[in-house]
Amino acid sequence: MVIMVKLGAQSYSFRKFSYEKAVEMVASLNLNYIEAFPGHLPPEEKNIELSKKLEKEYGVKLIAHGVNLMPADEKTLRNLFEFAYKAGIEVLTADPEPDAFNLLDKLVEEYDIAVAIHNHGPGHRYATAEEVLKAVENHHKLIGMCMDTGHLVRAEKDPVKAVEILGDRLHSIHLKDVGEDKHDTVLGEGIIDFENFFKKLKESNLLTRIPIVIEYELEPENPLPGIRKSLNYILKYLK
Repeated sequence: MVIMVKLGAQSYSFRKFSYEKAVEMVASLNLNYIEAFPGHLPPEEKNIELSKKLEKEYGVKLIAHGVNLMPADEKTLRNLFEFAYKAGIEVLTADPEPDAFNLLDKLVEEYDIAVAIHNHGPGHRYATAEEVLKAVENHHKLIGMCMDTGHLVRAEKDPVKAVEILGDRLHSIHLKDVGEDKHDTVLGEGIIDFENFFKKLKESNLLTRIPIVIEYELEPENPLPGIRKSLNYILKYLK
């Protein structure tokens, strides 16, 4: 795939399969990146070698990991950052406790790994870009947002506008589409304006800098057809 975008898939899309099978399916889509969710790849020493072995075998790089709960506990967080550093992970997708930010300031600086706060939709403490920006105000620039486009629309927010207001606080993206009923659907079959979304990412100099992963939560027993259809839709905006 001749594009410079760090385009991949969230392994949660393949949650009914092993992590190795998830990597294999990502490779079958001609994608070079994966974000692992902790249920697939717990942040443990043994999984560092596993991820490196699978990257060598399938050509799929582990670029992000999460969503990780982040308490204000240095031992817990340092173990997570050590795992990420050794595995070559660029972004830790996160749901940090409000009292963890001062500790995260120190760790993102030390390890040069971004923390991207994931929005989980209406009612979540970080449901919108505005709420994330408020939380990270006066904190390290490597602490920002992982934008879940589907959850953002469920929170009645525009992903295009969110890219604009986040700027360099946008550290990764989970690509989802939703229909008029706000339920997940294949990318391109819903109401999200992906053409202008990708234009705004390019204008903001983010399109080739941050991990962008498809997260397809439908059809967990057979996710490949929906992911392939989603991928084919967005490629026309990325080539």
